[in-house]
Amino acid sequence: MLQGAIAGLAAGGLYAVLGVCLTLMSRLVRVVNFAQAATGMFGAFTAVWFVREIGLPIWLGSVLGVLVAGLLAAAIGFIAATWLSEASTTTRSAMTVGPLLLLISMSFILFGNKPQPFTPIIAGPAFSFGGVVISQVTVATVAMAIITAIVVRIVLRRTRVGTQLRALSERPTTAELLGIRSRPLSIAVWFVTGVISAIAIIVVAPSQSNDATSLAMLIVPAAAAALLGGFRRLDLAVIGGVVLGVLGGLVAQIDEVALVRNFLPFLFIVVLLLWTQRKEVWDAAR
Repeated sequence: MLQGAIAGLAAGGLYAVLGVCLTLMSRLVRVVNFAQAATGMFGAFTAVWFVREIGLPIWLGSVLGVLVAGLLAAAIGFIAATWLSEASTTTRSAMTVGPLLLLISMSFILFGNKPQPFTPIIAGPAFSFGGVVISQVTVATVAMAIITAIVVRIVLRRTRVGTQLRALSERPTTAELLGIRSRPLSIAVWFVTGVISAIAIIVVAPSQSNDATSLAMLIVPAAAAALLGGFRRLDLAVIGGVVLGVLGGLVAQIDEVALVRNFLPFLFIVVLLLWTQRKEVWDAAR
């Protein structure tokens, strides 16, 4: 059982990173970005193409792939900030389904529909715990999720840019009247989350199912992780991602219920939604 739990930590770290990105997007630019994982996937596939077809070093190809993901995310953000700035959160979120499907289709056209031959950037064991080897990828993804959440919290609370971002998310009209430029800041948030997603996927993809659809659909467990914190709390998004990954690893070790692993994120979402609704009913009854 311990081996199964630890085996799920790498995936859990990836869910947590993407969940943090979704939470950040929801808090700051009023979007649940369904294309979050797809932009990271496309950037990762581009990195593989640079390395295998152009012959670039792995580190340079990865950097370029990460930049591609960031620019794609920024382009989507430009559309949202320019033409949907006054739209509701529901409308802005629904818009991102288009880029999700477009990026999956473009990846099939440009890179094929088979898993990509990723070269591991991080490989090998990190240390052993209870007789089970914990890989460097596992440590890297979990650490990345925690560090990202901490850095974002510090930036939002202790920097001028963070204050401006919080002002735009909480009182956008007042912030703009005070001279805060909303469009560049919003696009910057999109760019940064796109970069973070691509880095996480490039690190984990060599050890996971890495076809375009599987990577793009990481948005489902990521959304489940973000939902634990109500798309507001970064710490709970990290916990949700790690817990979901560990549960998936544990379930995979039990042959009788191994297939349930694919449905865990959906079950997680349904349970959280029911619990939230129940709490609202209780609050209304008081």
